[in-house]
Amino acid sequence: MGDLQVVGGIKKLNNNNYKTWETCMKSYLKGQDLWEVVGGSETTPPEEDVNGALRKWKIKAGKAMFALKTTIEEEMLEHIRDENTPKEAWDTFVTLFSKKNDTRLQLLENELLSISQRDMKIAQYFHKVKSICRDITELDPQSVIVEA
Repeated sequence: MGDLQVVGGIKKLNNNNYKTWETCMKSYLKGQDLWEVVGGSETTPPEEDVNGALRKWKIKAGKAMFALKTTIEEEMLEHIRDENTPKEAWDTFVTLFSKKNDTRLQLLENELLSISQRDMKIAQYFHKVKSICRDITELDPQSVIVEA
């Protein structure tokens, strides 16, 4: 259990929890004053100045990369191992998880068809169904699932 909990109690990114991870990481990075480096609005200063802007940016970028790399499963690390900036790493995950993936879409549709409440509370069951529907809609906006 302790293995799953890392920075700020965020569950590590795997193939099945990108949207949850993304939401939690954005909040964490904003709270740590690191989002501007990851989101790209604070870019690398061209050179060092008297205020040490380049050094400060490198420190923030290093902290952001550490946060990203320690909140992902080992197999996810391969996707960002060679990225030089937190923005590059973040954008890699955005691309990886937001493109239409027919295999992933089929898996989600199968999961939705086969889900049963079993020992889940109704709220947990509803959340699971809603989460799968949201993931399907994000992968394929043409197949929007609306609430009745």
